[in-house]
Amino acid sequence: MTRARVPTGLAALVLLTSAVATPATAQAPPSPPDYTVTVDPDRTGPSINDRMYGVFFEDINLAADGGIYAELLRNRSFEFLPVDNPAYTGLTGWTTGAEGGGSGTATTVDDNARLNERNRTYLRLALASPDGGRYGVTNAGFHTGIALTAGARYDFSVWARTDAPDGTPLAVTLHDPNGQPLGGALTRTVRGDTWIRYAGTLTATRTTDAARLSVRAGGTGTLRLDMVSLFPRDTFKGRPNGLRRDLAEKVAALKPGFVRFPGGCLVNTGSHHGYDAASGWPRARSYQWKETVGPVETRATNANFWGYNQSYGLGYYEYLQFAEDIGAMPLPVVPALVTGCGQNRATHDEELLRRHIQDTLDLIEFATGPVTSTWGGLRAEMGHPAPFRLTHLAVGNEENLPDEFFANFVRFRSAIEAAYPGITVISNSGPDDAGVTFDRLWERNRATGVPMVDEHYYNSPTWFLQHNRRYDDYDRAGPKVFLGEYASQDNKLFNSLAEAAYMTGLERNADVVRLASYAPLLANVDEVQWRPDLIWFDNDESWGSTSYQVQKLFMNNVGDRVVPSRATGKVVRPQPITGAIGLSTWATSARYDDVRVTAPDGTVLFEDDFSTGADGWTPLANRGAWSVVDGGYVQSDTAAQDTLVKAAEIATSDYDLTVRATKLAGAEGFLVAFGVKDSGNFYWWNLGGWNNTQGAVEKATGGGKETLLAKPNAVTTGTTYDLRISVRGTRVTLYLDGQEWGSFADDRVTEPFAHVITEDRAAGELIVKVVNAQDSPATTRIDLAGRRVRDTARMTVITGDPQEQNTRSAEPIQPVTSTVRGVGSVFTRTFPPNSVTFLRLRTR
Repeated sequence: MTRARVPTGLAALVLLTSAVATPATAQAPPSPPDYTVTVDPDRTGPSINDRMYGVFFEDINLAADGGIYAELLRNRSFEFLPVDNPAYTGLTGWTTGAEGGGSGTATTVDDNARLNERNRTYLRLALASPDGGRYGVTNAGFHTGIALTAGARYDFSVWARTDAPDGTPLAVTLHDPNGQPLGGALTRTVRGDTWIRYAGTLTATRTTDAARLSVRAGGTGTLRLDMVSLFPRDTFKGRPNGLRRDLAEKVAALKPGFVRFPGGCLVNTGSHHGYDAASGWPRARSYQWKETVGPVETRATNANFWGYNQSYGLGYYEYLQFAEDIGAMPLPVVPALVTGCGQNRATHDEELLRRHIQDTLDLIEFATGPVTSTWGGLRAEMGHPAPFRLTHLAVGNEENLPDEFFANFVRFRSAIEAAYPGITVISNSGPDDAGVTFDRLWERNRATGVPMVDEHYYNSPTWFLQHNRRYDDYDRAGPKVFLGEYASQDNKLFNSLAEAAYMTGLERNADVVRLASYAPLLANVDEVQWRPDLIWFDNDESWGSTSYQVQKLFMNNVGDRVVPSRATGKVVRPQPITGAIGLSTWATSARYDDVRVTAPDGTVLFEDDFSTGADGWTPLANRGAWSVVDGGYVQSDTAAQDTLVKAAEIATSDYDLTVRATKLAGAEGFLVAFGVKDSGNFYWWNLGGWNNTQGAVEKATGGGKETLLAKPNAVTTGTTYDLRISVRGTRVTLYLDGQEWGSFADDRVTEPFAHVITEDRAAGELIVKVVNAQDSPATTRIDLAGRRVRDTARMTVITGDPQEQNTRSAEPIQPVTSTVRGVGSVFTRTFPPNSVTFLRLRTR
C-alpha cells in the first residue's frame, strides 16, 4: 500500500478527501459529500463590472477630522460654536496659558477683522508681557493627544496679524502634557495688521501619541490668529493638505473600483443651522460642496449630522484626488432637498431647488470641465488642470418621502442629462431592503427608466444567510442596482462570513448588481456613532476588522465573468416563533395595560392587568424607569432608549398577544415584543418609530436587527391603542384597533454554505469561492464540467472562532495563502468550519 504524506497545519484542515486502495485491499464506499458544486456547461454567466466593489466614505465616527484627514489639531480655525453644539465654544480643543511670567487674555470673536466670510471666527490675544514671557494657547489634538514619530517632520502654519508697531514675536513648540519639549521651537515675528500666513517645520524628537502644540506670543498689543495647522509631512503620496498615510493605504489595498462620497445622512440633512433640543443633536446643514474647494483657509466649518463639526479641509478636490490616486472612480452624492435618515422633511423652496441643481451642474464642471471654464479653472488653480474621470453621480440618500423625492430627482436628472449626457444619474430606494417606501421608489424608478438605483440596508447575519438569492428574480432589463451601503450588524467573524456568503449572490447576479460597497468605512475607536465599521483606528494605529479582510479578499479576486454553477446540500429550516413577550420604549414615555396571551381556543396562557404590581416582569436592557402607576405599567423616562422588559415564556407555536398602549410623552411610540429569547434575540412591533414617522416589525438576532415589515405610521400622544399580535408558527398578523395592520411570514431557510465561481481571463484562472458559515466542516464535491485545470491551486483561507474580532490589541483573523494539490476537473475538498476559501485554479 502506498502511504500518503500527512499534511500539517492549515493544509490538514482542507485536505483533499480521497481513498487510496490496491487490488489486495477492499474499502468501504466513501461517505457522500455534504455539498456538491456543479458547473453548468450550457450557460454563459454575466460579465462582472471591473469596478463592481468600491468603498463608501462618510464623515461619521470621526472619519475625516481626527481620522483620514491628516490635520493634527482640533478646531484649528476656532469655529466650534454653541449654535452647533451647546458644549462647544470657540476655544473647544484649546487651553490658554503663559510661560516666563507672560500674561494676557484670549477670546474668540467674529467681527470685521475676520479672515474671510466663510472662516469668520478667529482668536484674539490681548498681550500684556512688556518685560518678557509669553502668553497663548495649546491644542491637544484629538482625544489622547497629537501623535508624533521620532525624527518625522511636521508642517506648521498660521494666519496672523498684529497691531504692535514693532511686530509680535511668536513661538511654536511641541511638548508632552507636562511641558517637556518634544522638538525644537519654531519662532516667527508677526508684522502688520493684515492677515499673513506664517509657516515652518518642526521635527519630533520622541515618539508619542499624547503631544501638545503651543502657540505663544510675547510683548503687548492685540495679536489675531486663525487657521492654526499642524500636518505630518509624511501624508499619503506626500500631498499637502493630505491624508493620513496608514489609513489611506489600507483603503488603497482594497483596490476599490469606486469611492462614494461625501456621505449618506450628512448629505441630505436640513438646510438650516440651529440646535434641535428634541433630538439632542445639531440641526446640521446639508453638505455644500462649493464651501469645500479653493484655498483651505476660505472653507467653511459645518455641523454635520453625526453630532460634531467637520472642517471641510477634506473637500471635493481631495476626494476626487484620492479616488484618482487609488485608481478608483469618483461617485459623489448630492442632496435632493428631501431629508431622509428618519427626518422626513421636504424643502418646497423653488429658488433653493434651482440653486442646488445648478450647484450639481457646477460640480460636474469642476470635476470634468476645461480649464477655460469657471469651475474647471478653479480645479486647475488647485493643481489639477486635467479633468477627473467622473461618470456617475447620485442624487439623494435614503429618502423616506418617495413622491416628494422623486419630483426633485426628475428635475436634477433632466438638467444633468441635458448638460452632461455621459453622466449616469443614480436614484435610490430609501433606507430599508423592503417595505412601502422601498416598493414605491422602485415603482417610480422603473416607470421612468432610471439607469441605476442605490439600495441600503444593515441587517443581522441571519438575514444575509437567508437572502443570498435576493437578486435572482430582479428584472434583468430594469434599473441596475448600486448597493451603496450594507453590512451585518456587528464586527465579529460570523458577521463577515454572512457578508461573504451574501457577496457570492451579488457576483452571481453581476448583470443586475453593478456596484457594491460595505459601509461605513472608518471609525475612530474613541468616537463611535455607528458600528460595524470596516477599518478602525486611534491617533497613531489602525487595524482592519474581520470584514475588512473578507472585503479585501473579494475585491482583489473578482474575475471578469461568472461561471454558472449550482450547489446542493444542507440548509437550516425555520422554526416556530416561541419565547417570552416584552414591552419597551424608545425616547418615549408610555403606559401599558391589560396584557394577555391566549391560545387559539381561548385558553389564557398569561395575563397581567398590573392591579397587584409588576413582579412578573424582568428588565433585559436595564434602562428606563418602569413602575406601576394607577393600575398601568409606565415607562416614564423620555430620554431612555431600548427599555425592554419581558414576562412569561410562551412555548406553544400558536398564540395571540393583546395589550393596551398609551403614549404619554416623547419622540416615538410603542415597542411590543414577542418571541423573546434574550436582549439580543427577539421580535418587536415598533409603532411610531423613526421620530414617529414609521411602523415596522423588527427581528433581532445576535444583537443585530432586520426589518420584516414597514409602513408609514404615527402615534398620537394621549390616545389608547388596542394592539394584537397573532402568531401561527412562523406567520404573524398584526391588528391595530381591531383592523389588520400587516402580516409577514418569517419562513426563509438559512443557507450557511454559499459559493460562486468566476473566471479571471487575464490570469487564465478559475476562482472557486466557497463560504462555510457553520460550526461543522463542509465536505464538497466540485465538478467543473470537463474544464481542464492544473493539479495545483493557490488557496487563501480566512477562518477562526466565529465570535472573534480584530481589535487594537490583536488581529487574529487574517488570510492564509498556500499551494494545494489534488484539484482537477472533478475533485472533493473539505472546507473548514466558519471559513471563506478562495481557490485560484490555473486552466490548461
